[in-house]
Amino acid sequence: MSGQRVGPGGWPVVVRVPVEPVEAAMEADALDAAARNSALAVRGPLFGVAAQGVEDDGRRWRVVVEVAHGCPQEARDGLNSLLWFRAKDEAKTTEERRALLAAVARLESEVVDELTVLDTRYRVVRAEEYAGLDEHGDIEKPRPTDPEPPAPDWSPGAGARSPRIDDGLVLDPDAPLSPLQAAERLSLRPLVYTGSRFPDPVLRDSARAVETHPDVLLMPTAFAIVERSGSGPWTPGSGLQATAHDARRVLSFALTWMEPRTRGLIPYDAARDVDATTVVAANTSPAVKELAPFARAGERLREGRCNEVEVNGTVSRIARTRRLLRWGPDGPEGPRPSDINTHAPEALHPRLDEGGTVHFEEHAEDEATS
Repeated sequence: MSGQRVGPGGWPVVVRVPVEPVEAAMEADALDAAARNSALAVRGPLFGVAAQGVEDDGRRWRVVVEVAHGCPQEARDGLNSLLWFRAKDEAKTTEERRALLAAVARLESEVVDELTVLDTRYRVVRAEEYAGLDEHGDIEKPRPTDPEPPAPDWSPGAGARSPRIDDGLVLDPDAPLSPLQAAERLSLRPLVYTGSRFPDPVLRDSARAVETHPDVLLMPTAFAIVERSGSGPWTPGSGLQATAHDARRVLSFALTWMEPRTRGLIPYDAARDVDATTVVAANTSPAVKELAPFARAGERLREGRCNEVEVNGTVSRIARTRRLLRWGPDGPEGPRPSDINTHAPEALHPRLDEGGTVHFEEHAEDEATS
């Protein structure tokens, strides 16, 4: 069962009422969350790269560099690496490799937000990250219907086997939405930055974006760690993860492995498998008392779907975050003039010649003299 509503800019929004049991449960979950969360916490922009080829019918784009980077240049660097490895491993002809290397050369020396290579159009895209807040200012946790692995993997190397954020994601502004997804999409259309804490150029760019990119597209849910000490604000504690379990695994590693080393409770040169849990279990270290809260937090995270732990007055929570891309007649929004880059373009890989040979020696010499 579906219908159409006219969205911003006159584009139709296709609404499909969920009929499958899982979809219906997710929609009910979303309705409960909408009633519970009365405000949004907007963290700020994230950047990635989307591509559009001849097969994408002029409307759809494919994410090729995850939209999870903190500045535009990090996304450009991701595209640089993507094209360099494509030239090294996938190019079938000299002409194809030459075209890819020409794009890499531009990305090494110029601030490039869009380029076309071998009939594929690449664009650095900008998304806004946000999360729901309830009336007490508490940030939303994972919902019962958010995807979880049937058998949570806590073994070493689990991160390498976990789903990658935005892997294979197609950005399709015409895809059918559930009623609550459509309502969220339409309600976020006028979202702009406000308040004195934002510089004037940021406020102007935000207001202008509503006119140049009047629609929005909602990206898949992601998960991250947020932290709060006492009654202070929630602050970011990790990057985005594809599932809540992946965020729990990252938090467990941070609390049981990294924090003890950072605090000097476990030597940095200790064996890789030594952490707060193993030290407390062995009871052979003078730091056992200080390590015990970290070990208990790690154990709690492994018990069911635990989404919040407290250690020494700091609360760590698994937060459910969302991202929206502003969308205009020509597709997703790119970086704004007021967006800040943390570094300049640079060469990231050894020189690769048109024949496919990598010149490692030149790269080593360049690094030695820089």
